[in-house]
Amino acid sequence: MGAGHGHGGTHGHGHTHGVTRDSDKRWLSIALALIVGFMSVEVVIGVTAGSLALISDAAHMLTDAVAIVLALVAMRMARRPAGGSYTYGLKRVEILSAQVNGLSLILLGAWLTIEAVERLVEPPEVKGGLMLATALAGIAVNVAATWCISRANRSSLNVEGAYQHILNDLFAFIGTAVAAFVVLTTGFARADGIATLVVVALMFKAGYGLLRDSGRIFLEAAPAHVDPDLLGGRLAAEPGVREIHDLHIWQITSEEVALSAHVLVGTGGDCHAVRRGLEDLVRRDFGITHTTLQVDHRPDSLLHVGARDGVHGAAAHCAHPHGPVHRAGPRTHEDVTHDRTVTGCGGRSAPVR
Repeated sequence: MGAGHGHGGTHGHGHTHGVTRDSDKRWLSIALALIVGFMSVEVVIGVTAGSLALISDAAHMLTDAVAIVLALVAMRMARRPAGGSYTYGLKRVEILSAQVNGLSLILLGAWLTIEAVERLVEPPEVKGGLMLATALAGIAVNVAATWCISRANRSSLNVEGAYQHILNDLFAFIGTAVAAFVVLTTGFARADGIATLVVVALMFKAGYGLLRDSGRIFLEAAPAHVDPDLLGGRLAAEPGVREIHDLHIWQITSEEVALSAHVLVGTGGDCHAVRRGLEDLVRRDFGITHTTLQVDHRPDSLLHVGARDGVHGAAAHCAHPHGPVHRAGPRTHEDVTHDRTVTGCGGRSAPVR
């Protein structure tokens, strides 16, 4: 990087890693036992009564059970220590689990939409009494399961994915109970299909949210609550800092945020003190505790970030641009001269903030 000496390091290892493992595993396991137990009973009742609706509900609960098992497996894999080519370990398996749960909600919603439309066109004979009794029992079981998972750490997308499955199943049973009551009191069989479409809308909303949030993590986007431009400006305004560039903010998992940047300080500045100050700032004001900052003295000669061959100045720092440059203000005559000559990585002009 620039002339002078560099000071880099990774600091702040007090961050959490996904979920609080032991307690969350216990709550998820209890919810799984409730779901599997009720699902087994519902299959027996459905076969005995010859009810396709009840068997379909049991199939829906099977997807809930799979979602919880997937969350438990991902949680276990994420605990494996980093090693070999997996320098972050397998923490992002939890994000894969969230994506699978989001996608399965959308696919299940699509299937239920087709079923609901068919029932609206040709409503089948519905046994309102058995339907209502089973739905009420399903509500009780799903309330208990939802409460169990709500006790776990839902800031983890992995746990949130399982939670959304159970919550939407709860909505489905509530809809079924309402539809069964309407059928019993009015004989309007299409109420079942209408209630299903309402639940499908909620499933699509939950599935989209999981896919969107997990997709942001895989695309290395900054967390939604962090504005990179605002953060870069705050860092550049700190005493002793002359410039911030190559600022990257990304999420390793839904709870673990990382930051890296190249920091230039004035000639004679205390690199170590500046680095500690910047780490304190991002930890205190932005909640980011996993930071890697390379701190260099700004050379007396004009700096050319990513200079091409034959251009006078510091050695090329990178081959391609890495976003905007943040500089401190108010600016001196030296800064103005510096700004007019600095080029971005690859020789392109760097934006000045």
